[in-house]
Formats: sequence, structure tokens, C-alpha cells
Amino acid sequence: MERLELTLAPRAYACMAVRRPAEEAFRAFADPAVTTRFWYSRSSGPMVAGAELRWEWETYGASAEVRVREVAEGRLIRFEWGNYDRPTTVELTFTPRATDVTFVEVAETGFRGSGDETVQWVNDTVGGFTTALCAMKALLEHGIELNAVPDHHPA
Repeated sequence: MERLELTLAPRAYACMAVRRPAEEAFRAFADPAVTTRFWYSRSSGPMVAGAELRWEWETYGASAEVRVREVAEGRLIRFEWGNYDRPTTVELTFTPRATDVTFVEVAETGFRGSGDETVQWVNDTVGGFTTALCAMKALLEHGIELNAVPDHHPA
């Protein structure tokens, strides 16, 4: 195999148009009463600047430590998560596009490890956030709880 080399720091990116106002799309990620209906199963609190949270995905026996760095109501949530020695940064942006349409973008940066590990990590991240965004869209637009995240890797 030829030697492959990265020339830019890897960045995972996923996006989705959601036919709801930006404040509602923002709340879906900021308020665990909503988020637990489409992404993680439990949170120790809401996404507010300075919060240190624990999220759990009970289906997988997984959890993440989350440090909320910045929140701009209805527009932005920035947080760090993962192992304390190797956290990554996630930025959620909510951009109004038309009446009651919001473009939701998720970008994650700060991946470290071997090239193979990093490529796998970015790939898994894009798939995970795409699944979460689709599940959020179904919930907000149609009131449907898809269970897409727990069904993403069934036992």
C-alpha cells in the first residue's frame, strides 16, 4: 500500500435542514428532556456555558464526560468531550434559512492518534452525528421517535 499522509487536521462534519425555528432546533440539543428522545439516554443536566455533564447511552453501556465551553442561545453550542487526556471539540450551529427552517451543522475537531485510528474515529463520528441529526429531524418535524441511535449498532 502506498503511504498516505494527511495535510490538514481532520474535521468531522454533518449537517441537516430541519423544518423548525432555530430556537426549537437549538433546544433539542440544549435540553436533555428533548435530547434523550433522539440521541443519548441520560444527561446530568442542560447544555449551559460552564456546565460539566455526563451523558449516557444505556443501550451500549457507554458514557461521555462533557464540558460546555460556549452557548449562544438559538445559534451555537460548543463543548469538549471524551477522555480528559484526549478530548475533542464539537460545535453545533443553528442557522435560520427561511421561515421555520434551520440549517443545523455539527463539526468536531481535535482528533489525535495514528492515521488509521483518526480516519476510523472521524468516520464513526460523521455516521453518529448524521444518525442523531436524522433522528432529531424526525422528532421535531413529525413527532416520531425513530430509536435510530440505539438501533445504529444493535446487539
